[in-house]
Amino acid sequence: MPTEVTLTDGVSWPEESLVADAERVLERLGLSEAELSVLLTDDATIHPLNARWRGVDRATDVLSFSQLEGEVIGQPSILGDVVISLETATRQARALGHDTAREVRVLLVHGICHLLGHDHEEDEAAERMEALEQELLAMFEHPVD
Repeated sequence: MPTEVTLTDGVSWPEESLVADAERVLERLGLSEAELSVLLTDDATIHPLNARWRGVDRATDVLSFSQLEGEVIGQPSILGDVVISLETATRQARALGHDTAREVRVLLVHGICHLLGHDHEEDEAAERMEALEQELLAMFEHPVD
């Protein structure tokens, strides 16, 4: 399962756990052979990306850059890139009362859902995306078979 994790300078995280989480999600989605790139970074790095690609001049928690366009037939070979700010994830985890590892996992799942074309701009689409996210996150509450 080709998942690549990159950490920017100054960011420390167990890459193996992030790869394992991503590959588990992709397998559950039937995309075990799809390529995924994950960048774990800081607010200073994600801020200009958010400004350039979303027109929002501030740091954010997660960005997704999908390689899927148009109708996909069969299993896609390259899904795209998920960029997660560890700084923002840490703040959000603290505010929500859980650990950073859980928040990073939530953001990873959220980012992968965006890569697959899900969004939360309209209520109905947001409900579908949230249901998928909850389904994917629930598998982490149970041991791996």
